[in-house]
Amino acid sequence: MRIRDLREDHDLTQKEIAAYLHIKQNTYSQYENGQRQLPIDVLIALAKYYHTSADYILGLTEKREPYR
Repeated sequence: MRIRDLREDHDLTQKEIAAYLHIKQNTYSQYENGQRQLPIDVLIALAKYYHTSADYILGLTEKREPYR
């Protein structure tokens, strides 16, 4: 998953993204580190936030643009 790269590309902290998702920073950190699976609702929220596709976040495509 590319959520760490996306977050860093936008100069955001884990705490800021966790606040946006209404979760604890520690939980978000576990998503980034692969210690916890990313729930579908969080995946969708991140794709919308970063204006990209869920497939890009999951590493299934190299295209950052969201689908139409």
